[in-house]
Amino acid sequence: QVQLVESGGGLVQAGGSLRLSCAASTPIFSKYSGAWFRQAPGKEREFIATISWIGSRTDYADSVKGRFTISRDNAKKMVFLQMNSLKPEDTAVYYCAANGGVDITSIARDYDYWGQGTQVTVSS
Repeated sequence: QVQLVESGGGLVQAGGSLRLSCAASTPIFSKYSGAWFRQAPGKEREFIATISWIGSRTDYADSVKGRFTISRDNAKKMVFLQMNSLKPEDTAVYYCAANGGVDITSIARDYDYWGQGTQVTVSS
C-alpha cells in the first residue's frame, strides 16, 4: 500500500505561483509513475500532468502546458507541481496519484493510489 500526502495548496491571486508537493510512503517510489489531477466543484476529475518512473518523460493537459511543470525527486520520494501564471479557472482540489503499472498515462483509472487532495484557490 502506497500512501500519498499532498501539501502546498492555498490562496493566490491571478498571475501568481504555487508549488505543490506530494510525499510517498513507499521506499520503491522510483518504480511508480506520478501524476497530478484536479477536481473543481461540480466537475469531473481532470488530468493535469504525469511524469515517468525516472522522470525522463512528462505529459500535460493542454490547459496547463507552458504554465505548469511536473518534476520528481526519487531519493526524497516526492513529486512536485510548479504552477505559474495561475488563473481563476485553476481553482480546484489538486490530487497526487501514483501507479506501478502503466507509465505516462492521463487516465485516472490507471492510477492505483491517490492522496487526500490539497485546495488551490486563485482569486481574480
